[in-house]
Amino acid sequence: MKNSIKLLSSIFLAGIITICFSNNLNAQDVLSVEDMNSVYKKELTLNKKVQAYTPLREADVMWSRKIWREIDLREKMNHPFYYPENDGVGATTGDRRSLIDVIYSAIKEGSITAYGNAAIDDEFREPMTQEEIKKIGGAKEEIVEVIDWDAVAAGADPEEAKTNRLVKKEFDRNSVKKWRLKEEWFFDKQYSNMQVRIIGLAPLQEDRDEVTGRLTGSFSPLFWVHFPEAREILINAEVFNSVKNDAERRTYDDIFWKRMFNSTITMEANVANRRINEYMVGLDALLEAERIKAEIFNIEHDLWEY
Repeated sequence: MKNSIKLLSSIFLAGIITICFSNNLNAQDVLSVEDMNSVYKKELTLNKKVQAYTPLREADVMWSRKIWREIDLREKMNHPFYYPENDGVGATTGDRRSLIDVIYSAIKEGSITAYGNAAIDDEFREPMTQEEIKKIGGAKEEIVEVIDWDAVAAGADPEEAKTNRLVKKEFDRNSVKKWRLKEEWFFDKQYSNMQVRIIGLAPLQEDRDEVTGRLTGSFSPLFWVHFPEAREILINAEVFNSVKNDAERRTYDDIFWKRMFNSTITMEANVANRRINEYMVGLDALLEAERIKAEIFNIEHDLWEY
């Protein structure tokens, strides 16, 4: 009898050990690359949902003005938008990607609509076709005629050794050094405060001289995306936390929502639709941008005072 009890106890204990060991193996099997690079499983960012804007009625908008500004990614405060750099195959650092990598990948997947005629149209009128998307940033595929020098070395005639080869030029995402924002500032009399909402985003690529191929120092937009639509993607894309706390990672949506970037105003809505650099240059252009910024602040101040 005692031997039977000992045997049953041994079998029961062995079963428990087997189950625990099996569960441990299963837990290890489901670990992803991201999980293996952290002591805990990150789920908050992946499960985040877009926080909807406060409902706004036209009757509640007492004053509004459209503003265009540019974010220079070469400034230290804006580095989280640029890094990590892309090596052409979608390089990432841990679970982070650059802003252009997130946006461009979503456009190719069809998750975000890109709008063309970016240099002259920021009103989202013409969605880009698949062929236009493939050519973003100078990307192209072309067939070129080359000489097979191995065949020539083997004794073939150079003219007969010519062959066609498909050459691909990929979009260099690291060439995007600036972003242009279109936003609208307005005073909501329902809440008695000044608010701002971003309407559109456009990556800017530095222009090259068609003859020399050298960079000219001027920038042109590649396309526009409607920001409210892009938020559905940006909400799940992590950004490096500048306060060096990896447990409190923010997303691109958080960065834009909290205005955690440095930028310069380049245009306000005007009758001639002119940018600041079209009528002012150098220091005068910077002072004009600061004047517009101060004017928006003073409008809110004056509304409260009077």
